[in-house]
Amino acid sequence: MSSTVRRAGLAVVAATLALAGAVYGVTRSTAANAAVQLTAPQLVADMGAGWNLGNQLEANANGIPSETAWGNPVITQALIDRVKASGFKTIRIPISYLGKIGAGPNYTVDSAWLNRVQEVVNYAYNSGLYVLINMHGDGYKSVTGSWLICDASDQTTIKAKYQKVWQQVATKFASYNDHLIFESMNEEFDGQYGNPTQPCYSNIVAYNQIFVDTVRQTGGTNASRWLLIPGWNTNIEYTTGSYGFSLPTDAYRSSSIPSGEQRLMISVHYYDPWDFTGQEDGNITQWGAAATNSAKKSTWGQEDYMDLMLKKVYDTFVTKGYPFFVGEYGSIDKTSADSANNTYRANFAKALVATAKKYGGASAYWDNGYNGQYGFGLFNRSSNTVTQQGIISAIITAAGGTSPTTPPVSPSPSKTPGSPSPSPSKSSPGGTGTCRVVNAVNAWNTGLTNNITITNTGSTAINGWNLVFTLPAGQTITGGWSATYSPTSGTVTATNVSYNGTLAPGGSTTIGYQANHTGNAAAPTGFKLNGSTCS
Repeated sequence: MSSTVRRAGLAVVAATLALAGAVYGVTRSTAANAAVQLTAPQLVADMGAGWNLGNQLEANANGIPSETAWGNPVITQALIDRVKASGFKTIRIPISYLGKIGAGPNYTVDSAWLNRVQEVVNYAYNSGLYVLINMHGDGYKSVTGSWLICDASDQTTIKAKYQKVWQQVATKFASYNDHLIFESMNEEFDGQYGNPTQPCYSNIVAYNQIFVDTVRQTGGTNASRWLLIPGWNTNIEYTTGSYGFSLPTDAYRSSSIPSGEQRLMISVHYYDPWDFTGQEDGNITQWGAAATNSAKKSTWGQEDYMDLMLKKVYDTFVTKGYPFFVGEYGSIDKTSADSANNTYRANFAKALVATAKKYGGASAYWDNGYNGQYGFGLFNRSSNTVTQQGIISAIITAAGGTSPTTPPVSPSPSKTPGSPSPSPSKSSPGGTGTCRVVNAVNAWNTGLTNNITITNTGSTAINGWNLVFTLPAGQTITGGWSATYSPTSGTVTATNVSYNGTLAPGGSTTIGYQANHTGNAAAPTGFKLNGSTCS
């Protein structure tokens, strides 16, 4: 989405604010970093419901990236915990670099900015979520300092700069497992809506090739990591039709990837019909077959059109082994004009997620952090509370997950991975306490993943824990994250890692694993936390 639209309704502060807190890296456990290669259908199923951390790391003031420049507060672990507790399994994090890039020929990215990017990625990644990061805003002509301009004259310099920036980003994250996905760029086009122009589209195709080659050659998990590739303005018609898009070759990918499988995904966005989803007026407030007022409903862009467009992606790419990701979709709040608008916003979101899933794709709702008239927000980022439970429930349900019937409670106090543990008023080192466990199993024909959320329901903190549970017969753990697991079948003990060993009263952590199964994909049973039976 363009920078103008993504800031809709925000009181933009035209100054760069200092980042709060120390910048640091987080060490992830060996078990967490074990690469688990999923096929395209497995990946899409495992990604589940997605959400965008919009208007933050791509925000800028006068071309200098700053996460608070567009009116949102500093990103916290508590916010990501809330998003995860609401049922989301994937977070897309748009990122601008702009004035944080130094001069050529090295084009060095400011280390403090890159460390902050890593810190925010770790908030989600260390919680077992899928994370997508991209280059977002560096190609908008409307943004001061933009440079990734497909119809600019000096393409040699642009391509060299693009290659160097992605080389640094990919190197920074080379050890992260396949829960991290890179997207080459966002909504790249010449700034003129309408049919793609040449040679602009040819340059976009060239950027994508540079991206794939550069990331692969940095090694580590990057050699097999899933990479997300957009066409012209992430527009479905201009990506699937005969307008100049072509997929990059993947010559440097790891030899460990089976020859018949891909590691490239297609990036598209969906905001049709715009008069319902994004146009800031009260004229079109209803959508879909359930609309009750034809005068408030667009003349196009309903369920049949949505199905037609996503089927084009399926026919063009999914049938050839390339899954797709609807990296942005959503609709603005028009309840000021129609009190029933949120019902239709939820219907739109539910239909998009379900249709994408039907055709082999995953999706992420666009949230710009703004609540109220014309906002896209689902959460209040200052209080870390849910503002649109109806839309969230529709998304989670359509993706195949389970959404809380009431807004979930955030862990309190919040702990940032890698930071010192909070000092609770009462502490019982190695204590038992009482506990609650929630499983989230996603299964396919011979495998599954399970995210286990552990909550300390007692009145004292737990410092250091192990969780014992019994796997169903025929299940064997093949990889895990946020805990160590031993043995891999039968009765298993999961032990905390460095960053999640403290569970404050009411606090939670989520761990997870992937397992093979021989027909029984049920959740484990018999949970005991430090010897205490969990509900």
